[in-house]
This record gives sequence, structure tokens and C-alpha cells, in this order.
Amino acid sequence: MGEIRYSIGEGPATRVSLSLPEGTADAIRRRVGKREFSAFITEPVERELRGQVLDEYLADYEHRQGPISEQELRARRVFDEVFAEEGQWPAAS
Repeated sequence: MGEIRYSIGEGPATRVSLSLPEGTADAIRRRVGKREFSAFITEPVERELRGQVLDEYLADYEHRQGPISEQELRARRVFDEVFAEEGQWPAAS
């Protein structure tokens, strides 16, 4: 049996070490409290990862199909805005 692989935002929580400037860490604690610290960090990290995955998909598409049209670029911006507002993205693996 193989190791279970989770998509971005899925799976049990795991502890990681993260180094931040002390002022940044203090500002986060003051804003969201100690209990919400991880969630505050997790949300933008997941958003960035999903954006990078989408950029990779688009780069692959351009490599295979040629440059993306202005209409397709507008669709990408709408896609980004809608999912940023909803706080949800389709599963990316």
C-alpha cells in the first residue's frame, strides 16, 4: 500500500517549524490570537500554492497551444476574483 497523498487544504494537520520576524509574529497574535495563528498563516499559503498550480497549468497550455488570448486572460482574472471572494478553490493535485 502506498502513502496517502492529500491535495492542497486536505488531510490532518501536521506540525511544521516556521520562522518569522518577532514583530510579524506578535502582530499576528495581537490580530487573531494564539489559537487562530495557524489558520491565519495557512489561508494565504494555500491561496499562493493554488495560484502557482494554476500558473503551471496555464504555462503548459501555452506551451502546447500557443499564447493565451486577451479573452482567456480576462477569464483567468475573473476566475481568480471569484474564488478569492468565495475563499474556495477547486481541488488541485
